[in-house]
Amino acid sequence: MAASGQMVRASPGSASRRGRKPETVVLFVVANQTFAIAADAVQEIRSTDSLAGAAIEIDQIEIGKVRHTVERGGRTCFVVNAGMHFGLPVTRPTLVLILRNQRVAVLIDRVERMAEISGVYPLPLAFSGDERRWYRGLAQVDDLVIPVIRPDGFLTEEEFRTLDLAVQGTSSHLPLDGAAPA
Repeated sequence: MAASGQMVRASPGSASRRGRKPETVVLFVVANQTFAIAADAVQEIRSTDSLAGAAIEIDQIEIGKVRHTVERGGRTCFVVNAGMHFGLPVTRPTLVLILRNQRVAVLIDRVERMAEISGVYPLPLAFSGDERRWYRGLAQVDDLVIPVIRPDGFLTEEEFRTLDLAVQGTSSHLPLDGAAPA
């Protein structure tokens, strides 16, 4: 209520702005497209070269975006090629985001920077299907609107089951970029 006893209405959207909480995100690029992921969802960022000797190729064709695993912290992480995951042009990823509390590592082209966002906006209805599983929402960074990734959106439970079965018969080591060893 205002001092005069009149009710003061909040402007449309002000309540939803108050409900958003700021967070730190990692801005990363895949095939010239920028994405954001919560910084606390990323355990570590490594070069593909530094993990190449530890990568194990898995023999399966059902899930083309996953060709390798890496062992991190006593657990097997499936290496997802983000370009293939998002249906983007093929690139040669140079970095791997190893996600916290997920059995997933993500091949990306580069990290732009870390940024503080004021919050995540809900996805517009134009986003449908898999996009609803991939993205938490949208964020504004400077003058760009960027999709914010769901850390658990890279692989479904069914894909994990398929990959777990494939891992049982795997043993060859290859570089993460898929190139044959020299």
